[in-house]
Amino acid sequence: MAMEDSIRLIVEQVLSEMGKNPQPAAGQSRAGNLTEDGLGGEDGTDLAKVDLQRYLQVPNPVNRALYEEMKLSTPGRIGVWRTGTRPLTDTWLRFRADHAVAQDSVLGEVPADFPAKYNMVCVKTCCGSKDEYLTRPDLGRRLDEENLDLIRQKCRKGARLQVIVADGLSSKAVEANIPNLLPAMLQGLESMGIDVGTPIFVQYSRVAIMDAIGEELKPEAAIVLLGERPGLGTAESMSAYIGYRPRAGMVESERTVVSNIHKGGIPAAEAGAHLATLLKKILDAKASGVNLH
Repeated sequence: MAMEDSIRLIVEQVLSEMGKNPQPAAGQSRAGNLTEDGLGGEDGTDLAKVDLQRYLQVPNPVNRALYEEMKLSTPGRIGVWRTGTRPLTDTWLRFRADHAVAQDSVLGEVPADFPAKYNMVCVKTCCGSKDEYLTRPDLGRRLDEENLDLIRQKCRKGARLQVIVADGLSSKAVEANIPNLLPAMLQGLESMGIDVGTPIFVQYSRVAIMDAIGEELKPEAAIVLLGERPGLGTAESMSAYIGYRPRAGMVESERTVVSNIHKGGIPAAEAGAHLATLLKKILDAKASGVNLH
């Protein structure tokens, strides 16, 4: 077949496909979007705030109802369409926007006045900076003598439960969830007569900071509310790690974990109420993690 004939066939095929899948006219939204928001950003729309689950990008879907159901069933990036073999511009821009939000959350800091709003004693691990925290996980599990002295002076020993809030890998998770989660949890614990020690906020912290604080304050149980590593779906996810008799050398299987605490998962207030009930169960059973079951 002559080259000219091959090119002609390719062009005819492309034109035929364009006729079957016409692109939207300028200024129109794409193929039956569930929302009026586009991702172009020309009107100043914050790309990271557009709900991808309600944004339909495939033009003229054969089964619109199924497409909508699939999109609403997962926060994953499905049905994002293409231009040739490449993603659409708005798909790529949204990816970059979500990636930027995740980076901001990892590299950001919880405001200095945040712990005081919830009467938390503020300490810092052996990490001197966020960069050191990211590259030296071991330092995020330890407190130096100065910070241990601060805990000794301002925190009560021997409480039935010690509450610890940690920035972890997401400052945004702490800011987004603690205002509703912590009061709900403390109210539930109070109603069940559970003695709670002085809450502690730990900057540049890993989960196992529970062990170092447990060694010092000797609570019966401890809970760490920690900002988790952000993804492209959300940068505000928090997890709760609970340990019975926290101490040096505690293994991970001894911790009970409740994850996906955020507005798209377990809402903060609901999580607080659930954690209060779970903590009561752990204290009554005198066990956590695999030992609880």
